[in-house]
Amino acid sequence: MRAVILAGGRGTRLRPYTTTIPKPLVPIGGEKPILEIVINQLAQNGYAHITLAVNHMANIIRAFFGDGSKWGVQIDYSLEDKPLSTIGPLTLIQDLPENFLVMNGDILCDMNYKDFLIAHIASSCDVTVATYKRDAKIDFGVIRYDNNNMITEFIEKPFYHFDVSMGIYGLNRHVIEGLPKGKAYGFDELMLDGLRNKLKLAAYPFDGFWLDIGRPDDYDYCNENYDSIKDKLELIT
Repeated sequence: MRAVILAGGRGTRLRPYTTTIPKPLVPIGGEKPILEIVINQLAQNGYAHITLAVNHMANIIRAFFGDGSKWGVQIDYSLEDKPLSTIGPLTLIQDLPENFLVMNGDILCDMNYKDFLIAHIASSCDVTVATYKRDAKIDFGVIRYDNNNMITEFIEKPFYHFDVSMGIYGLNRHVIEGLPKGKAYGFDELMLDGLRNKLKLAAYPFDGFWLDIGRPDDYDYCNENYDSIKDKLELIT
């Protein structure tokens, strides 16, 4: 099984941590970089070939992970000479298999990545998106009113519930083959174009443990609670 990890971002939301080191190498719990945890998990889930799509501070990431032999996997690199967003980097990879896993390099979760890719392949869908239920709090009193500007409802600091993308995708190669090579292209564009062009887009709801470490709140939570969540990540020591 093949995985592509998007590891080229500048990590601006995590400054000052990312001033001198790339975001994928930011340590978790003072023990391991985020990306090392992810690679360990993929190796445990049967992924033998991992491509790291890199850009910002790429030389540091390459020096740390090398060819992947330390983790029992083959690691190679796809280097962007300019930012290509989240999907554009895939157009530079020439040997993609028919179906493969793509994920952000700052995701921590206890998903079985093998089961995810198997489900994607079995569905015969073009794109499968792992989704997670997340609450968003509005820190204001919300006013609703009618066409005559008469207030009809007031809600104090409401919570809204959304199914959000986890930054983990199953893709069929033909989706990438139809994109211009080396052009910036984001996941949002893939979704909007896919709906417009009637691609088969599937959701893969997940209700386990998930954090987007690129968000400062999630990063701080992970560090503060690392001892209690470490076992969820099934780290190889």
